[in-house]
Amino acid sequence: MNQNLLLLFGMAALGGGCTSSAPKEAKPEKPNIIFIMTDDHSYQTLSAYDNRFIQTPGLDRLANEGVTFTNSFVANSICAPSRAVMLTGKHSHANGQRDNSDTFDGNQQTFPKLLQQGGYQTALIGKWHLRSNPTGFDHWNILPGQGSYYNPDFIDANGRQHYEGYVTDIITDFSTDWMDKRDKEKPFCLLVHHKAVHRVWMPSVENLTAFKDQQFPIPETFYDDYEGRTAAAEQEMSIIEDMDLVYDLKMLDKEGEIKTKYRKAYENGEYARMTDEQRKAWDAVYDPIIAEFKAADLKGKELAEWKYNRYMQDYLASVKSLDDNVGRLLKYLDDNGLAENTLVVYTSDQGFYMGEHGWFDKRFMYEESFRTPLLMRFPKGYDAHGEIDQLVQNIDYAPTFLDLAGVPVPADIQGKSILPLVEDGKSAEWRDALYYHYYEYPGEHAVKRHYGVRTDRYKLIHFYNDIDEWELYDLKNDPAEMNNLYGQAEYKELAAGLKAKLKELQQQYQDPILN
Repeated sequence: MNQNLLLLFGMAALGGGCTSSAPKEAKPEKPNIIFIMTDDHSYQTLSAYDNRFIQTPGLDRLANEGVTFTNSFVANSICAPSRAVMLTGKHSHANGQRDNSDTFDGNQQTFPKLLQQGGYQTALIGKWHLRSNPTGFDHWNILPGQGSYYNPDFIDANGRQHYEGYVTDIITDFSTDWMDKRDKEKPFCLLVHHKAVHRVWMPSVENLTAFKDQQFPIPETFYDDYEGRTAAAEQEMSIIEDMDLVYDLKMLDKEGEIKTKYRKAYENGEYARMTDEQRKAWDAVYDPIIAEFKAADLKGKELAEWKYNRYMQDYLASVKSLDDNVGRLLKYLDDNGLAENTLVVYTSDQGFYMGEHGWFDKRFMYEESFRTPLLMRFPKGYDAHGEIDQLVQNIDYAPTFLDLAGVPVPADIQGKSILPLVEDGKSAEWRDALYYHYYEYPGEHAVKRHYGVRTDRYKLIHFYNDIDEWELYDLKNDPAEMNNLYGQAEYKELAAGLKAKLKELQQQYQDPILN
């Protein structure tokens, strides 16, 4: 038999992760749960995973005191569907939220509703992005749509209200305020859902200059020519071609000489929301950058690499604001005696491209957007530290929270509780492959519909709808996914095995598209 086929599922069976000893303290029966989820935070820009670009001490504290999942993935790499997967523990076709245009059915089963029935007080603060109002929460206060970085509006059960300040700070303030006022007789589950670091990457006033003069190495795949990958070639998320100088990179010159497609969207949107004081601080930083940019009159490769660095500077400064606030939330737990009895989870709704393949944004099943950071600090009684390398996915969050809370996990939830991985490590029985399905095409960034399967070593993707093309990658020998092996004779047997696994997962999850 082909050696590649023998390797197909073998490595996953070896497992990994932390081993556990008998806990010295009893586990709490109903620990509190704080679930922090950010938007578009790449694992490449969290120093517990990758320290090339930024140090994130607040988030690293979670990693150092808990568990880092090194193979954490999403089921559909786009905002609203990822949130629906998290709430339901089901893939997009099963929960009905296939893309951002769908409206989430709030009548369906979600883990906050099940926790409520199990005696928990529940709250949601921050980004929601599911069109319908939240259900299953004793308290909710959400951003409308994507929300705004500066002086945002929030919506609660009483209507819409405007607040002055920076959105990441405000969400943390609202979260600690709710914990102050909650029913102290009940365990609680608090969802802290940040807008950051979603496009258009606006740092707080305090962090405007944090990365201002820093230059970043150009990714090895920045000038990818997409040979053998039609869908990758036809996307519209290129830093070179599609990143807007004003909307994305803040080159809003007072003379109006830099004319771009989305200039007005930024000028009349995020920039217009600032107070006079905020705008003065903003302009003091950006006006000199704008003047220098105009004087340089960059073209070609120089312009492309300038855009990349400008993007990285704003994105990372926004991450710094986020990391500062995670640290502030952890300090609140310490100061209020909550740290030992609370599960704290940090993740993002998906990964993000930091110039790999020349891109920003997400959507593809390629690693940078398919992967997502996942850190968990467990309550006392759990010997849960180090790294876990089994394949976990955001369908697993809901059953994990229910399992931890002692609430029965309904049979129709498609994810699996990760507590056995935490408690049993390598000895835990676990999955050997992940399923992915992206639907939003035609749509923004023109990423074609596709589904696929990933094992610990291999990935098979099928692009469909207006295209019928397969891609196969050996992630050990080609981690950047530059060499499509599909159709090569020596990989025919491997591809057939992966197709069989793909069909098995589609049947298991009852996805109606079978090939």
